[in-house]
Amino acid sequence: MPAPWLGVIAITLVASLVTTWMMVAAVLPSLRLRDAATVNLGSSAVANTVPGGGAVAMGVSWAMLSSWGVATGEYVRYTLVSGLWNVFARLGLPVVALSILAVTGHADGVSQVAAYAGAGVLVLLAVGFRATLRSEPFARRADAMLARLLTVGCRLARRPSPRRSSGILLEFRAGAAGLLERRWLRISVTTVASHLTLWLVLLACLRASGLAQAQVSWQASLAAFAFVRLLSVLPITPGGVGVVEVGLTGPLILGLAPAAAAKVAAAVLLFRAVTYLLPIPLGALAYLWWRQAKRRRSPVTRPAPAMAALEPDPPAAA
Repeated sequence: MPAPWLGVIAITLVASLVTTWMMVAAVLPSLRLRDAATVNLGSSAVANTVPGGGAVAMGVSWAMLSSWGVATGEYVRYTLVSGLWNVFARLGLPVVALSILAVTGHADGVSQVAAYAGAGVLVLLAVGFRATLRSEPFARRADAMLARLLTVGCRLARRPSPRRSSGILLEFRAGAAGLLERRWLRISVTTVASHLTLWLVLLACLRASGLAQAQVSWQASLAAFAFVRLLSVLPITPGGVGVVEVGLTGPLILGLAPAAAAKVAAAVLLFRAVTYLLPIPLGALAYLWWRQAKRRRSPVTRPAPAMAALEPDPPAAA
């Protein structure tokens, strides 16, 4: 690969990491960017390596944030707000990608219908979310509907209903309304930027592998990336191992010659190496740094005065 393209990959990767840290800091105003980087790298390394790592990663992030003075309510608000904004971004990306394909003439009728339907669903969700934050009666009705849906879902899945299914939206509204009123734009911009810069890493890997616009267009790469981001919402494997590789390679090799298809596979593997494998050792280093910093901040046990009097005097300086 040409050295300039390797530099482009490095720049886009750094931009992807930094925008993610900025999103974490936007949801947690009391957090420094350095601490946001530590908690993001540490929890992501766990989520990418441990089966069912999402739950373990939440425990790791809570341990780190609580050591920095983040309260329980603030952590719950951070988890819900960042999770919702990421879901909105993952739902919106396919709509944007299909709309671009339709405008540029690369989409068929099915793709156009899917784009319009997805846009309608996304608008309804956004309007409903805004109404939940601004209207308490609407929030109460939505909370009651959510409780009924949870009960029905548990019955269909033959699982016991949650002990407390009502009041979830009301508590979220009470805690998140002030934060979103002040920082909704910053949270939205950093969330979208974190997803788009990650796609730019993929595009840079495709171009570095020698694939031109005529072979794999940026519109097609964005559509494949958006589809995979939506699919990876389901925690099928740690970090989407296997799912992401197949989901990206499959759509991009359609209609390509074998040599070009091999380049697509190489580009996807390179993309996963720098976005999935590389953060694992970085996360381990971030976790070790946090442990060392926490140990340094812990109070040192000093001997009691009675015992200190029995200790020998230090030797005189030479």
